Amino acid sequence: MYPFGTMGCVQMHVPGITDILCGAHRPGHFNGVAQVVARLFNMVQPDVAVFGRKDYQQLQVIRYMTTEMSFPVAIVAAPTLREADGLAMSSRNQYLEGDERHTATFIYRTLQWMREQRGYGLPIDRIEDEARQQLEMAGFTVDYAEVRRADLSRARSPDEPGLLALVAARLGRTRLIDNLEFDAG
Repeated sequence: MYPFGTMGCVQMHVPGITDILCGAHRPGHFNGVAQVVARLFNMVQPDVAVFGRKDYQQLQVIRYMTTEMSFPVAIVAAPTLREADGLAMSSRNQYLEGDERHTATFIYRTLQWMREQRGYGLPIDRIEDEARQQLEMAGFTVDYAEVRRADLSRARSPDEPGLLALVAARLGRTRLIDNLEFDAG
């Protein structure tokens, strides 16, 4: 992947969406993702690439980068797979200990609550504040609980179409992420 090693290699930066949400808590992470995926696309020359919706910000970074770099690759979003109790499937779930596994399902319930409150016309900042408080009361350390547009820009009004709620929170030593589209069936 790196013929000359990583020292002095060309760096990628996808402005705007790499420094918010997870990017604000993991500086440089999405730049590395974009760099590896760009190299992979150049080497493999795929027609289609599938990325999961669970890591929605990563999906958007790759979509943006693919368009910006004019890669002839169709980016397909795979749905988030969930356990029967709603917890988004993730390799990180193996790190949940004891009661944390049950508590982790509260993220999905919070996302559903956020979508429901949007339907009642609750202001976005209030939805976000109350979601953070609910998660903290359940035992999470919250990185963010936000309502955004599909392109990850800030939403101004709960009646905008195409909104989604995004949450990143730590439970014990495990950092969990999830999101829920408001207008999806």
